[in-house]
Amino acid sequence: MERIEHRACFGGWQDVYRHRSEVLGCDMTVGVYFPPQAAHGPCPVLYWLSGLTCNEQNFITKAGAQRYAAEHGIILVAPDTSPRGDEVADADGYDLGKGAGFYLNATQDPWAKHYRMYDYIVDELPAWVESDPSASDVRAISGHSMGGHGALVIALRNPGRYRSVSAFSPIVAPSQVPWGEKAFSAYLGEDREAWKQYDATELVRHAPEKLPLLIDQGDGDEFLDKQLRPQLLQAAAAAAGHPLQLRMRPGYDHSYYFIASFIGEHLAHHARALRG
Repeated sequence: MERIEHRACFGGWQDVYRHRSEVLGCDMTVGVYFPPQAAHGPCPVLYWLSGLTCNEQNFITKAGAQRYAAEHGIILVAPDTSPRGDEVADADGYDLGKGAGFYLNATQDPWAKHYRMYDYIVDELPAWVESDPSASDVRAISGHSMGGHGALVIALRNPGRYRSVSAFSPIVAPSQVPWGEKAFSAYLGEDREAWKQYDATELVRHAPEKLPLLIDQGDGDEFLDKQLRPQLLQAAAAAAGHPLQLRMRPGYDHSYYFIASFIGEHLAHHARALRG
């Protein structure tokens, strides 16, 4: 592990690390915020998954989450959104390839060699983070847009692993929207049955754990009707009796101005669950 940034922040430390990922076959960077409480004993961990085009910097520099993490004593872990490096496959456009890992394990060439973000987030990254004596194995997960998709899917597929889950502007039904159809066709192939394992709207129908889902969505989001369509997850959750709180926020768009406006409420939501 190589620490490449170390900055005092709200009584704690905002660090960035570079490490070799055996799962992804490349070097990865990850932001880790240690609240002041981490100096005195293990703290619970919130994993944040960012969206298309992002890396570890977007959340740690724009969301303002460290203030609330310091208040509640929560470690924040914000990894990059895809494998990186000259050997990693890429594509033209922002919605496939580097910066667009979609938090799945690719099965199709040339993507399968490196694009295994699901295993990285679920297994490899927590094994590293939680080996630090300041981190406990009590976890929550959240994210934005593509990362909101990842957070919902990972929580739904891993009952008992996370105390809470939330999302901002998530891609809730990737099998039914252009972003997801493009990515899934490339990474997973044309068999739509294989897509269901990474689609929150499909997973919620038979989820073995009724972990409550918290979603904030701006009604001024430019991607709302074409790419996000939260009503699809809302209908599936209602049919399955799965608890879902969908909060439509008047006037807000898809940006980090929206995330920064409500990240405090999400941290408080996770803090309550992490203390339970």
